[in-house]
Amino acid sequence: MSLLAGKTVVVSGVGAGLGHQVAAAVVRDGGNAVLGARTEANLAKSAAEIDPDGAHTAYRATDITVEGQCEALAGLARERFGRVDAVVHVAAWDSHFGGLEDADFTTWQSVIDVNLLGSLRMTRACLPGLKAGGGSVVFIGTQSAVAAPTQVRQAAYAASKGALTSAMYSLARELGPYRIRVNTVLPGWMWGPPVQAYVRFTAQTEGVPEAEVLERLAGRMALPELAADADVADAAVFLASDRSRAITGQSLLVNAGELMR
Repeated sequence: MSLLAGKTVVVSGVGAGLGHQVAAAVVRDGGNAVLGARTEANLAKSAAEIDPDGAHTAYRATDITVEGQCEALAGLARERFGRVDAVVHVAAWDSHFGGLEDADFTTWQSVIDVNLLGSLRMTRACLPGLKAGGGSVVFIGTQSAVAAPTQVRQAAYAASKGALTSAMYSLARELGPYRIRVNTVLPGWMWGPPVQAYVRFTAQTEGVPEAEVLERLAGRMALPELAADADVADAAVFLASDRSRAITGQSLLVNAGELMR
C-alpha cells in the first residue's frame, strides 16, 4: 500500500522549492495534496506539474497571517476530498538577515507573525479535520534554531523557528488525546533555490567557482553532499503518514550529518 493512500495533506508555502517537493511527494505516495501560498500562479504551476489531470490536488491563495484565509484552505481540503489527515507547514519568512545589534524589531515581529503565529493559525484551522480521525502536524523548522551557522546571520528566523519547535512540545501534549501527532523537521543546508542563490552570490562576490563554495558547505557534512529539498520532503511525508504513528513531540534533523544530537 502507498504511504499516504487515501490521505489528504494540506501543504502551506508551495513555491518552486521545498513546498513543491512536499506536495509532489504526497501525490507520489498516493495522497491528495491541498496547496496554499500567497501567489496563485505559483500554486497553479506546481499543481499542474505534480498532478496534470487535477485528480489529487487542489489549491487556494493563502496568506497564513490571515486567519480567515487559513480556514478557507482547510475548508477546501474538506470540501474537495472530505477530510484532513495532515498539515505540513513550509510557509516561512526566511529572507531577513542580521543579528541583535542591527535588529529591526518591527521586522522581527513580522517574521514571528509568519513563522510562529502563522503556522499555529494554520494548525488551528485544520483541527476540526484532524480531530475527526487523528492525524499529523509537521512543522518545518531549521537547524539554525539549535546551532547558529557561521556563514550567515538569521537571528529573527532562528528565534521564530525555535519558538515554533518549543510550541511543538505543548501541542503534542494538548492534541495527543485526539491521536494527533506533532513533530518538526529541522533541515540544515538544503540544496534548493535559497541555497543555490547563496552559492551563486558567494561565488560571484569572492570570484571563485560555484563548485568551490559548494564543496566548502559539503565538507562540513558527515555524508559528502548536502541534503536536498526532496530529502526533507521525504522526511515530512514519513511524519505525516501512519508509519510514524507512535512518534510525537520530536525534532528530526535532516542535514547530512553536519550536526548530530
